[in-house]
Amino acid sequence: IDGKMLSSEEFADQIQRLGVGGTSHIQFVIGGSIGLDEEILKKADYRLSFSKMTFPHQLMRVILLEQIYRGYRIIANEPYHK
Repeated sequence: IDGKMLSSEEFADQIQRLGVGGTSHIQFVIGGSIGLDEEILKKADYRLSFSKMTFPHQLMRVILLEQIYRGYRIIANEPYHK
């Protein structure tokens, strides 16, 4: 709920920075409509928000996957749909 909103290019930059910095695994936790428990939030290295709107969990998984794909296309300087 309180995560940072990024453009697709900024999201790609974030992924690339993690990789260059030696991070080989990225894990995403999708919160519910009321957010995540404070214990989970304390363990987070980064808080990302895709929108101020609420999406069904199944749809958010597809949106996240598409943005990860798009991010890697941007990193590789390959075309992607805008």
